[in-house]
Amino acid sequence: MRAILNDEYGSTEVLDLRDTDKPGIGDTELLVRVRAASLNPYDWHLMTGLPMFARLSFGLQRPKATGLGADLAGVVETVGGKVMAFRPGDEVFGEVVTGSLAEYVAVPEDSAARKPSNLTFEEAAAVPMGGLTALQALRDKGRIKPGHSVLINGSSGGVGTFAVQIAKSFEAEVTAVCSTRNIDLVRSLGADHVIDYTEEDFTKSSRRYDLILDNVGNHSPSKCRKLLNRKGVYVATFG
Repeated sequence: MRAILNDEYGSTEVLDLRDTDKPGIGDTELLVRVRAASLNPYDWHLMTGLPMFARLSFGLQRPKATGLGADLAGVVETVGGKVMAFRPGDEVFGEVVTGSLAEYVAVPEDSAARKPSNLTFEEAAAVPMGGLTALQALRDKGRIKPGHSVLINGSSGGVGTFAVQIAKSFEAEVTAVCSTRNIDLVRSLGADHVIDYTEEDFTKSSRRYDLILDNVGNHSPSKCRKLLNRKGVYVATFG
């Protein structure tokens, strides 16, 4: 099969499209023929080895894993002997640690889901990392509830656009922080209020929030926490 691999750290010039072996699968894995894959900041860190402390996980001198890509959508080719939820031919989407920028990838059964019929493969491949990060940050870490006042810093990015919609699905009141050019976008996703960070510093606002989701880190956590109600929660996804 063909895959995009990198044997060393660097910019895009280290990426190499070449032939490699099709992955084998374990009893609880699916072999998926990839129809679409998406990129996340995670992939940039894995490609460049930056910041340097990331190499403690990725490999000090060279990357331990030589394939990029975590998010994918495709069609199940074969399944492991203990797989119960999927069969060959199923259209799925999901997330792997690395290696989705390839014609085939081995996906753990519990890291895959059936692709909704109303989504294209490209649309489905854009969901896993950004969508799960937003959901876990708001629901699991932020303990979002109906009626909560929620501020989302970095509301127009990969995680932020999911976060606005997820927060609204929980019936929260959403304040979105973004640049001028993305105001219409976040409003179309359901934001109740929008702060243009090129015009206003949201940390100087007198308003208080039950939950702040910070996807950017351009203000110190202490400044952000000053905007919280007494039992408010600050959740960061950057870094």
